[in-house]
Amino acid sequence: MKQVRLGRTGLQVSEICLGMMSYGNPAIRPWALDEGGADPFVRRAAEAGITFFDTADVYSVGASETITGRLLAKYFTHRDDYVLATKVHGRMSEAANDGGLSRKHILAAIDNSLRRLGTDHVDLYQIHRWDAETPIEETMEALHDVVRAGKARYIGASSMYAWQFSKAQHLARTNGWTPFVSMQNHYNLVYREEEREMLPLCADQGVGVIPWSPLARGLLAGNRGRGGERRTTRANNDPYGDSLYSEDDFNVVDANAELATERGVTPAQTALAWLLSNPAVTAPIVGATKLQHLEDAIAATDLTLDEKEIERLEAPYVPHRISGHS
Repeated sequence: MKQVRLGRTGLQVSEICLGMMSYGNPAIRPWALDEGGADPFVRRAAEAGITFFDTADVYSVGASETITGRLLAKYFTHRDDYVLATKVHGRMSEAANDGGLSRKHILAAIDNSLRRLGTDHVDLYQIHRWDAETPIEETMEALHDVVRAGKARYIGASSMYAWQFSKAQHLARTNGWTPFVSMQNHYNLVYREEEREMLPLCADQGVGVIPWSPLARGLLAGNRGRGGERRTTRANNDPYGDSLYSEDDFNVVDANAELATERGVTPAQTALAWLLSNPAVTAPIVGATKLQHLEDAIAATDLTLDEKEIERLEAPYVPHRISGHS
């Protein structure tokens, strides 16, 4: 698989990132796979040349990080053979300071993540969401100290407003702190609000874009139907996904499915190929609970859409309220 630069950094990542949220504790997430179930996915990813893996401390309350660390050590000979990303922000317990982006929580969370992952550093340490209760100066200085301590090579951010991202970057550069090199945002064929401000900002500033939910929580792959139909375990246990999309989005879903049929590929492949056609996008983060999900993502990297096909996919889009920031 092709390796690409993450923004303007020298870091090379595969153009598909395997999202590890799907692997953890089924008692917490009914659709999640345990370590044994996750094993074939990491093995296949490694075989296909995927070198970029993304998790978070909050996924299955740490279980995802534990599984991720064990399986990456199993299928990669050297630590430098893969790029490991995790995130901080989510509440890990009822303790008052065990969540958010305070200095106290960040410095404790990185140590806990490294312990679960079984490594002495992560390549990309990301803030999972904006923390309105903590001054961004406190957060950015703490993240800089994580990098200076050698516990993270780079830092990244996730869904927020463009003004918030700009403020954080400005403060980092003004104070000589480490700036963000990536943005993990909510972006796919049925949610394109990021094209208004965030994507142009990232393109201008050389920030890598690694979208989450590139298949709209499976909507673009067919896990839901009109009228509230739910076709998979994930779709039946995903109230957050239900809040992101509406019946209006099925016009885009249908257009994508029709094109996929004409091209002789799956809807997941055309939806991912559309994302990869955008020069602002570095690597979509793809979740997989069936091996076909992973095969579709791998195949999408070899699928090229022409301008008319891209226009056809984009034509039915309707504007959305901003979502994915919470």
